[in-house]
Amino acid sequence: MIKFLDLKKINAAYEADFNDVFKSFLNSGQYILGDKVSHFEKEFAKFCGTKYSIGTANGLDAITLIFKAYKILGKLKDNDEVIVPANTYIACVLGVLNAGLKPVLVEPNPSTFNISVTSIKQAITNKTKAILAVHLYGQMVDVDLFRDISKKHNLIIVEDAAQAHGAVKNGIKAGSFGHAAAFSFYPTKNLGALGDGGCVTSNDKKLAETIFKLRNYGTTQKYVSDFVGVNSRLDEIQASFLSVKLKQLDADNEKRRAIAKCFIANIKNNKVELPYYSGKEDHVFHQFVVKVKDQEKFRAFLLQNGVETNIHYPVPLHKQKALKAYAHLKLPITEQLHKYIVSIPINPLLNAKEQGIIVNTINLY
Repeated sequence: MIKFLDLKKINAAYEADFNDVFKSFLNSGQYILGDKVSHFEKEFAKFCGTKYSIGTANGLDAITLIFKAYKILGKLKDNDEVIVPANTYIACVLGVLNAGLKPVLVEPNPSTFNISVTSIKQAITNKTKAILAVHLYGQMVDVDLFRDISKKHNLIIVEDAAQAHGAVKNGIKAGSFGHAAAFSFYPTKNLGALGDGGCVTSNDKKLAETIFKLRNYGTTQKYVSDFVGVNSRLDEIQASFLSVKLKQLDADNEKRRAIAKCFIANIKNNKVELPYYSGKEDHVFHQFVVKVKDQEKFRAFLLQNGVETNIHYPVPLHKQKALKAYAHLKLPITEQLHKYIVSIPINPLLNAKEQGIIVNTINLY
């Protein structure tokens, strides 16, 4: 059986290094916001090409804290509108709502799965103050077009780069083109911790300083709080593990691209629509997502032949019980995608034999 994702196998390669850094962590006596977090924040900022990186407890908090910080800085206020792709994970909407802002859902480009620039332009009103640019499945949005929209309409661009660690478009790294970016280090990510974790990247000093405070009870110094903050700190031990894995990230992403190229070149089945890929570094293939008209039949066939699959994501945002306020929306492109999409296995440890089995199985469908 080819598992959709075997985290135990992926992390086994780092076991010796993990043991070493755990001993260092244990002996340090610093278990919250110590040297390990500071070290990783500096490393990750350098990796992304930004001045600042602020570790958080998870990716959702990273989104929320960005928007809360902009409110504290007077650049956003309650109920300002934030354009969000309708085709994404619910954390995107929750992060906006948690900050007291209003998400406006817009349709994706059916080829790239990412938010449609045309849809964004149609959704902009005088209440629109920001756009959440999600690099879905690991593919970066069109950086130049987003920058043009931002300048023309004076909008804040916040990247959700939770699935795009290391992606590069036009020489620009994911996490560095917007005004700020949110990352997740959930274990399944291209750069995954062994638990929850996240961070914010930005070149904005005031924003970074505000988020540094917000993530730790709004404090400037111990027991002195400037803002109503939260407890959302990246763990020392997770920062240690992430520093180990960061060294391998670019090489792992290149392996993902090579596997994706293998799939695109060799899957030949007119019942299966392959994802758009430029062939460049702007995609890191967190997921390899195909489209099929009979989603469940396709998944059952692959499973019967020893290949696990997944769906990212089975329920559209406006159909979620938690988001009843959006139930009236008609989003046909989003709804169709959710009926047709299937994620097939892709990870750096997928060997040639396994790739061949996946290709042959899909071609037999």
